[in-house]
Amino acid sequence: MKRALGSKIAMYVGLSIGALAFLFPFFYMVVGSLQTNVDPTPAGAFPNPANLTLDNYSAINGRIDLLQGLANSGIFTGGVILGTVVFGVLAGYALAVLRWRGRGATFALALLVQVVPFQLLMIPLYVMIARDYGLADNYLGMILPFFINSTAVVIFRQYFLQLPKELFDAARIDGANEFRLLWSVALPLVRPALLTVVLLTFIGPWNEFLWPFLITKDADMQPLAVSLANFISNIAASTANPFGAMMAGAVVLAAPAVALFLVFQRYFTSNDIGSGVKG
Repeated sequence: MKRALGSKIAMYVGLSIGALAFLFPFFYMVVGSLQTNVDPTPAGAFPNPANLTLDNYSAINGRIDLLQGLANSGIFTGGVILGTVVFGVLAGYALAVLRWRGRGATFALALLVQVVPFQLLMIPLYVMIARDYGLADNYLGMILPFFINSTAVVIFRQYFLQLPKELFDAARIDGANEFRLLWSVALPLVRPALLTVVLLTFIGPWNEFLWPFLITKDADMQPLAVSLANFISNIAASTANPFGAMMAGAVVLAAPAVALFLVFQRYFTSNDIGSGVKG
């Protein structure tokens, strides 16, 4: 009994130390964004309250429109998430549940696409989107290259494969078509996969700055990541507190991703997908 209790205490102590080690950079970033006078030493993580201010956020908002940047990032990221979820669910369901010729080859191609880095395709994509489609300086031009994500297709396929076939057979006997099966039977049972795809998809376009920068030079359309990259490289040195201003921008960019994870993390648990089968 004592040995088991000691092991449990040691485990919690180790997990607590690991959590603090991972959280400390975020804490230091927030504290750095609030400091009036920069303290780059480790003691700066615990500053004097009199040295804390919101002036750094005002300084960066005066150089770039944070609300407009957040709105642009929301449009860009929301469009990518919408396409990724819709096409990922449809393709994953077709590859896992339906029987059709070429299914295995299509899945192999979906895996092969993940081997090709996006940077390798960026120049031909830019030529196609900007010159052939005329979508430069357009939100759709930012979204289209990320609209379908092969990783999401693979994730949904693997989750759909875990669902008992008896559920689908019973629904088909009751007269349900494939779209009704997908909406009423399959999707409610793969909610962890849905939330995982949303979170993983959100992180990519939310932090993407190179592709939107290529598509548009209009500051009113650039996502926050692009505006912050321009600010850090060209403007930050001219502010009263360059370090604090950069930290403030990083906090604004990271806050939505952290909030989304905190909201969704409780749902990252597997459902009892066998509970709907009798016997």
